[in-house]
Amino acid sequence: MELVYAALLGFALGSVPFGRVLTRAAGLGDVRDIGSGSIGATNVLRTGNKGIALATLLLDAAKGVAAVLLAKAFLPGAEGLAAVGAVAGHCYTPWLSFKGGKGFATAAGVCGSLSWPLMLACGAVWAITVAIFRISSVASLTSVSFAAVATFLAPIFGFEALAPLFLPMLAIQVIVVIKHNENIKRLFAGQEPKIGST
Repeated sequence: MELVYAALLGFALGSVPFGRVLTRAAGLGDVRDIGSGSIGATNVLRTGNKGIALATLLLDAAKGVAAVLLAKAFLPGAEGLAAVGAVAGHCYTPWLSFKGGKGFATAAGVCGSLSWPLMLACGAVWAITVAIFRISSVASLTSVSFAAVATFLAPIFGFEALAPLFLPMLAIQVIVVIKHNENIKRLFAGQEPKIGST
């Protein structure tokens, strides 16, 4: 039952739609009516309010952190499932008819809580990818894929402690990739916008 509780805890925390709440509170309308329709920070940035976008990013990451830390404290051993639940809750929040964000900020939060060295490595991959391609979705997809591959290969290089994170990171990768389906289509069509474009 602890695994079920951990998944539900993560899902409940992840489901809080901060992007929509903050944009509505700031009088910016419904963020789902602009851009990609996502409630994540990248789409919130399209409102032109950088402060609200940053707050959305931080809060979406924080709910992932909270899910993992609470699971560690009260459901030890089940924090990986809480992490997956948090990302799933963000992407498929019941408060918005099971539609939500694309999961990257929450994935970053859970990754940092599960293993800060892995988070630093993923952050470096994200930054390098942004510098090269200037496309947010490419950086997000690359870094979550790196997390799954890194945890799979970790035991080979003597980092056995990361091995239990492989399945959670793989599940998170699958969720994030599915939520980026439209971005992937635009990438293949050469139509995905670069960072800073409208």
